[in-house]
Amino acid sequence: MDAAERLTRLAREAVDESEAEAYREDRAERLADHGFTARVREDDDTLVCHPDEWIEGGTVQIDRIDDTDRAVEVSLSGAGDPDDWSEVEEHNGELVERVAEEHDEVHAANARAFADFMGNHYARPMDSADADEVQEFLDEYFPRNTWPSEEQRDAVRASLRYVFDAADERTPL
Repeated sequence: MDAAERLTRLAREAVDESEAEAYREDRAERLADHGFTARVREDDDTLVCHPDEWIEGGTVQIDRIDDTDRAVEVSLSGAGDPDDWSEVEEHNGELVERVAEEHDEVHAANARAFADFMGNHYARPMDSADADEVQEFLDEYFPRNTWPSEEQRDAVRASLRYVFDAADERTPL
């Protein structure tokens, strides 16, 4: 599901339609390996993944749904599930550690601030942030909540690139 959500977000952010289609195909292949399929429910901006066996002719057959718990829904806008906060914090903490190992204290402090922002405000891994969330961090959270030094302010964009590099994700900046 994490990969399906990440690929869906990347497809939505892609500038080129062929790039977006490549992300959607990658998502479909990964889900197919597990017997699942995905669609985005536009009315509430939700990624829905469910077993292939529920579908016939492109439509979910209600009589084939044996257990609704087999389907997974992930909101593509707004916050994640606050019940997952400890898992999100662990994931974000690992990314902060990677940044700290490869770069100096300033970048590690900025990465920690971004981890706190994404975990506390969105209950999501920081490497799942989209361009709008990164901009919100830079414009609002970072200057008001971290009391950054001049060195931190000068380095924050590079720090965020290091976070996404550590997660092997494309930076949405």
